Amino acid sequence: MTRILVAGEALVDFIPGSRGPLSTVETFHRRAGGAPANVAVGLARLGVTPRFWTRIGDDAFGDFLLETLVNAGVDDAHVVRDPTAKTSLVFVSLDPDAERSFSFHRNGTADTRMQPGAVSDSDLEPVDWVHAGGVTLSGGSSREATFELLERAGARENVVVSFDPNARPELFIEHDLGDSVERAFAAVDVVKTTVEDLLAAELVPPGTTDDDAAAVAETVCGHGPHTALVTRGGDGSLVRAEPDAPWNPTRDPIVVEHPGYPVEAVDTTGAGDAFTAGAIASLSGAIGTGDEAAPSAAFDGENPLEGALAVANAVAARTTTARGAMTSLPSRTEALALRDGDDR
Repeated sequence: MTRILVAGEALVDFIPGSRGPLSTVETFHRRAGGAPANVAVGLARLGVTPRFWTRIGDDAFGDFLLETLVNAGVDDAHVVRDPTAKTSLVFVSLDPDAERSFSFHRNGTADTRMQPGAVSDSDLEPVDWVHAGGVTLSGGSSREATFELLERAGARENVVVSFDPNARPELFIEHDLGDSVERAFAAVDVVKTTVEDLLAAELVPPGTTDDDAAAVAETVCGHGPHTALVTRGGDGSLVRAEPDAPWNPTRDPIVVEHPGYPVEAVDTTGAGDAFTAGAIASLSGAIGTGDEAAPSAAFDGENPLEGALAVANAVAARTTTARGAMTSLPSRTEALALRDGDDR
């Protein structure tokens, strides 16, 4: 059985009841969120039980997050309650195309106070895959705590380490976003990203678009990872795997694309995190890319990367059909039904 550890922020999203700028929205709906938390719950919905390391306030919003995580099937052994810091809140706005922007209320909150070494070597011993996101690199003790975990896990044999920059430049006041992302890339094996992330980090030239996804993936791999997954919204995704990637049986880099699935998008919040959960579940062997859901079936078919993108895109697309990042995450059955054309 694949054992996965996800690390990073858990927070409360306030989803607008109507589209438009925050100044015009009168009603919000409370939803559990935070990119790593979404990934952890996404994995649980796909039949995987991940461990999740985060820090939340010992307050009512923290109670809500913990209850949500536990009810979703996430292992909460590493969910730390902070008695003196509040839980982060984020207000989301949606434009006419359901694309979102964020207003963070996160100054000195619990998720900025994760401590280096909180996940011990013995905690890491049974873990096969570690995933973290970029928001906790923005400051506080969580910055070095995240780097320390990525670098320590990356030094272990037989552990895959993945990272999503999830670039939020407005949070990087004390530290440089680009330098932070480059340091993370150097420590990990797999990166899931977007063109927008790398533009914000100034790691690709201005004017780079989704049409340049293959070049973007090559740039990412040039910083150290052997695999780069680039999502392109409604236009699907692309993956590049270097020869040293465990899912590349050749001596040359492999680039695979998938067009995604046409759905009526209601809210794109968390779609990237859903994709990440699907990709990790597939590439780790925790969910099959063929008809079976078993590690031995993970690479059924001619190309394991094609199967992984198909699953990840299906999980992401299904997520956009309802409001809220976490509440809209699909079950394995729902995601694979969309992949197989049986979604009704």
